[in-house]
Amino acid sequence: MEEVKSTKPKMSGKNTKVITALMIGYTMVYMDKTMISTAIIPLAKQFSLNTTQTGLIMSAFFLAYSCMQIPGGWLADKVGAKKILLISLGSIAVTAYLFGIVSSLFMFVGIRFLAGLGHGGYPPSTSKAIAENFEPSKRVLAQTGILTTTGIGGILAYTLGANVIELNWRYGYYMLGTLFLIALFCVLFMLPNDQGVVEDEVTVQKKMPLSQTLKNPSVILIFIVLLLENIVTYGAMSWMPSYLTKTFDLTVAQAGAIMAVSAVLQIAGSLGTGIILTKVFVGKQKQFIITSAILAAFGIGGLIISTNLVVAVICVALSGMFIVSTFAATASWPQKIFPEEIIGSASGIVGTGGTLGGFIAPLLIGALVNNAGGNFSVAFIFMGGSLLAGAIVSLFVKEEKERV
Repeated sequence: MEEVKSTKPKMSGKNTKVITALMIGYTMVYMDKTMISTAIIPLAKQFSLNTTQTGLIMSAFFLAYSCMQIPGGWLADKVGAKKILLISLGSIAVTAYLFGIVSSLFMFVGIRFLAGLGHGGYPPSTSKAIAENFEPSKRVLAQTGILTTTGIGGILAYTLGANVIELNWRYGYYMLGTLFLIALFCVLFMLPNDQGVVEDEVTVQKKMPLSQTLKNPSVILIFIVLLLENIVTYGAMSWMPSYLTKTFDLTVAQAGAIMAVSAVLQIAGSLGTGIILTKVFVGKQKQFIITSAILAAFGIGGLIISTNLVVAVICVALSGMFIVSTFAATASWPQKIFPEEIIGSASGIVGTGGTLGGFIAPLLIGALVNNAGGNFSVAFIFMGGSLLAGAIVSLFVKEEKERV
């Protein structure tokens, strides 16, 4: 195999601009994902929607997101990351404005589906942009920075977003559309133009067909684990504010403040996971996933029996931190156990499993709550069981080829 030296630039001021622009865009992406959970409360009240109908609005987004992830990555490879990033941010801005205008269930579902298509192009294009602008040794640092936007976007959604929604939920989406336009201009002016295909040690390797990747049992198993975990991740993200406002008679802004605390702990959980896996649980990914899933399930269980707001807040925060830790450990697993020649397609496949969990969760949890007459206990039991089921499936993932 012919060796071709990497031509990726070293860390520089230009790279700082790149990661800053990508993080601003990603923060808005996560803010949009999260803000719907608070906006859906006054929206449902205004249009007399039940939890099954509001769950449909939220699930339509993730169905489109799941459909677009792999094509989005393919397009980024073909036409360049920057172009797809700009198209993605521009389309999300338009759908945010439209969501604030329309007034029917059909249009709410349709526009959130279109928003999901826009979102689906952002994550793979971000990975492509990082590969184009960073040396291999710097990419982990860049990806770690991106990971923190999960919590940052959540904090903005539950503080700034929730307070604007408290005034008028439509204003919240006009604001969100404007923020996406700002993110678009940041990417436009701070990200270098697409460099085309840059060969390095990875790209010169023989590529394996997608069909062969699908034959790898660990790819399918991690797909299932992420699907089960993200039913809980997005189930909690979508319905926890509704649970808090209904159970404890809180305003949207008050529920948002509680969820913001949880988002801070989620940042700690995602960053802490990387440290623990490299310092304490080295080579023990399964043990970490199982431990974290059990702790998250205990936190969710506390919500079933809690009648005190303080206890509920503690349970929400701790369960959120351990849910994110479980997800982060699983999402980082492919980098350790899959060979270089299938890592791209394998990551796309398992990532699609995660977004499918996001599609299933709002609709399924909404139906469970609706069938239980508005009681969240059955839904919480299901979420805890889904986490534990994912942990059990993780036991069958083969680790003997884990790369160090």
